[in-house]
Amino acid sequence: MLPTDRHLLAIEGMLPPQIAPLLDLAESYVLLNRTGTAPRERLRGRTLINLFFEDSTRTRTSFELAGKRLGADVITMSVATSSVNKGETLLDTAATLNAMQCDLLVVRHAASGAPALLARKVEAAVINAGDGTHEHPTQALLDALTIRRRRATLEGLTVAICGDVLHSRVARSNIHLLTAMGSRVRVVGPPTLIPAEIERLGVSVHHDMRTGLAGVDVVMMLRLQQERMARGLVPSAREYFRFYGLDATKLAWAAPGALVMHPGPMNRGVEISSDVADHPTQSVIREQVEMGVAVRMAVLDVLSRHGANG
Repeated sequence: MLPTDRHLLAIEGMLPPQIAPLLDLAESYVLLNRTGTAPRERLRGRTLINLFFEDSTRTRTSFELAGKRLGADVITMSVATSSVNKGETLLDTAATLNAMQCDLLVVRHAASGAPALLARKVEAAVINAGDGTHEHPTQALLDALTIRRRRATLEGLTVAICGDVLHSRVARSNIHLLTAMGSRVRVVGPPTLIPAEIERLGVSVHHDMRTGLAGVDVVMMLRLQQERMARGLVPSAREYFRFYGLDATKLAWAAPGALVMHPGPMNRGVEISSDVADHPTQSVIREQVEMGVAVRMAVLDVLSRHGANG
């Protein structure tokens, strides 16, 4: 079901026959989670290590919960206080992890390609939980599941991904997945925050929210990643919100009932207004969090069947 049958490092290269069954399995976990009947024996005796070199709340907690609901022994390594922060190299860390004989390794790292490097050096199945500005595959899968549950299909939908596309691994993974599944994707943002030649990925580029949101079925807002930015890429937060923040006026340009999404954490009043973020029918932001646990359970389930240690 996955490109290598061992790891999940990227959405790029995955095809609909690989993506759809994974979403179907995640769908079943949504129902099992809601009824409290998740199969806790599925990963019994397996060890899942969360190795997060970058701060995360949603993704780390979501993987912890997913592993525990499937019965795995879950260990989260605090990199800030570990030997990694004292100068240990990534390859030294890989050797240590191999000695621990873990089965599943979830990695978030500031350097693009770090999970792929670890995947070549460890015996565990590796899941990329976000690497640099490269990809965040499980976020794209949970976003796709959220949309599919509301719209029944991804094919033929028009999705606008808005904001800081330049620094967003979420945007890249979503572009690969949505275009593979037959959606039309627009990226919307100021020229300074749109990657050069992104049209090569099969998207259309808009620098004006009115044209970018016109008639779209889904509006996916992105966090303004100021920690990754050089100075001068954006004006003040107030000016950014005026032109590119999603409020009720701009949302009205989309198709009636358009879904509103955000991967979190949200900067309210910068990327999105509170009335839109909390809209009772159009916002699916909280639903994305629930889908995240189900998707990560599905990924852990599938990779545990193909991992080197089992």
